[in-house]
Amino acid sequence: MSRTNRRRRHVLGAAALALTAASVSVAVAATAQADVGRAPHPAAAQQDARARVSAAYDLPGDRVYPEGIAADPVSGDLYVGSYTTGAVYKATPGHRTAKVFLPAGTDGRTTANGLKVDRAGHLWVTDSTAGVAVYDLRSRALVARFDVTGSAKSFVNDLAITPEGTAYLTDSYRAVLYRVTPQQLARAATHGRRAGLTTAYDLTGVLGPRPADAVTLNGITADRSGRYLLTVDMTAGTLYRVDLRSGAVRRVALHGGNVLHGDGLELRGNTLWVVHNTTNTISRWHVFDDGASARLERKVTDKALQIPTTLVRSHGHTLVVRSQFDKGGPMGKGTPQIPFTVAMVSGI
Repeated sequence: MSRTNRRRRHVLGAAALALTAASVSVAVAATAQADVGRAPHPAAAQQDARARVSAAYDLPGDRVYPEGIAADPVSGDLYVGSYTTGAVYKATPGHRTAKVFLPAGTDGRTTANGLKVDRAGHLWVTDSTAGVAVYDLRSRALVARFDVTGSAKSFVNDLAITPEGTAYLTDSYRAVLYRVTPQQLARAATHGRRAGLTTAYDLTGVLGPRPADAVTLNGITADRSGRYLLTVDMTAGTLYRVDLRSGAVRRVALHGGNVLHGDGLELRGNTLWVVHNTTNTISRWHVFDDGASARLERKVTDKALQIPTTLVRSHGHTLVVRSQFDKGGPMGKGTPQIPFTVAMVSGI
């Protein structure tokens, strides 16, 4: 392993530990801060309901520690990224074991966290240490790469893609959202396949005073109409709505709970799923008022989720990444259960 790769591996581990430590350290304060008001309807959420967790896909390798997942809306194929190696795996419905789609270290990436597939047949792979790489699903060739600019501490975490093809990415340290439009992607693809990430929204002022190295934004999801984004502040347990027409950013009124330790988000219609990583929890919310408020409907907590980092809804199924970060990964010592898996979760 080269000195550069060793240094980047160290950065990855330190960043992941920082994400976890920060989320735990503010848990008590975040619970007090969370907006718990009167729900639009009196029905109480089903707290800690039972769910069935079963392995859906096996990921080959003993150091996978998966983090992100994306579904191809056309084929139904799934793509899963390794946080520790940068490899991307392809899982095909009807086949239990996934195959390597992009080997570890492809194009210099040593990590793969947030993943998304757009309608144009591109696979977007977030590299927390550098930016985001975009691949052609058919040829597996790199289309373009967008890099973080500036010297400020950065952790590019997750991304969402709007219906017209614009990608928005969260930065957990800078508390900003980056944007890559289809036009920017096309321009970069024909001009060296390299460009810088541009900031679309700065949420620093909205989030309020925080320490300089505070971990904030994590998961992000787009409304199917392209009107707004929802993104989570994982350490404060709060959710924010970004209006893509006006640029206005507002805190979402949460009724019945909070989104503490919130990681991956999935929005389908008026239903929002939130993965809470270190508590092995998935919550389901009903979104009201065009994204301005949400009510907790159901929550499941199960150690079998093995530190879930994100989920995707595909063909009526809820598929959850089981990272096992606390078993010899970036969150703690130990031995992971092999093989690493993507789980199917019913009841949520």
